[in-house]
Amino acid sequence: MAPRKRNETARPFLKWAGGKTQLLAQFEALYPQRSQVVRYLEPFVGSAAVFFQIRKFFEPEAIILADFNAELINAYRAIQQDVEKVIRLLARYKKAHGEEHYYRLRALQPEGRTPAESAARMIYLNKTCFNGLYRVNARGGFNVPIGRYEDPPILDASNLRAVSRTLQGVELRESHFRDTLKYARSGDFIYFDPPYQPLSTTALFTSYTRNSFGMEDQEELAAVFRQLSERGCRVMLSNSDTPLIRRLYRGFDLHTVDARRSINSNGKRRGTIPEIVVLNYVPSESSALDIPLITRSADPGALKSGKQSRRAVKQRRAPTAARP
Repeated sequence: MAPRKRNETARPFLKWAGGKTQLLAQFEALYPQRSQVVRYLEPFVGSAAVFFQIRKFFEPEAIILADFNAELINAYRAIQQDVEKVIRLLARYKKAHGEEHYYRLRALQPEGRTPAESAARMIYLNKTCFNGLYRVNARGGFNVPIGRYEDPPILDASNLRAVSRTLQGVELRESHFRDTLKYARSGDFIYFDPPYQPLSTTALFTSYTRNSFGMEDQEELAAVFRQLSERGCRVMLSNSDTPLIRRLYRGFDLHTVDARRSINSNGKRRGTIPEIVVLNYVPSESSALDIPLITRSADPGALKSGKQSRRAVKQRRAPTAARP
């Protein structure tokens, strides 16, 4: 594999519920200063859109990408270590694509297959399933039906090679978000993009692993956020704009961004909605000096109180122009 080219643009190779590609221009105003992004950690890597932007424009000295989804981390590792084999398999799957081939491949379990085979299977199913939705049942089996596409983008070899080069030197971990406390250091920049708090009882997509992500998980994540803040990390988190999320992160700076809802079975419900971005630091746009941390002592009452801190003010920022 050739070395990574400076300013090379790698893009997410998976369509992912809540993927952040559409929000990157708005996120630019919310990141720390470039000089302060020395180590970058992303415990819910998903489609890695934020990672690709951070890697290109901030060039951290060290990067750790993690996720509790073992199949997802395997896909990144296979592309990192043996992208040409993944490409060859996807070329075969593209040629064989059809309903019979889809359901035969879907019925296979990733366990017991080579890393490249498991990665190619995941990418193929993601590109050809209904709405590009990754969902598993209680047994961990992928259960999304085939989508109706004329020519699904099963193989983008040039981007997969760019992704592989971008992943060189990156540490990949299959781990729970709470494990971030084991390896995060003071000064790290950490971005959390967890499964979102549902906006309604019918919006319960939280099962991209066999374990759903419920209210207790949201509360634990808020506690981890506070501990990392107290440690001296710069922490950024995305979630739904709901009373619960605003309550959990009371005392930190809350910003809103406008997101398009693109994965929904009802096309009429796909539109623009506000999402919350939580920061424990002043973003780079606001200061030309060293960014001060907004360190708070642990506040258990934030998990129960509905009162809004004076400093936890909703701030709407205009999207910045995308970098060339």
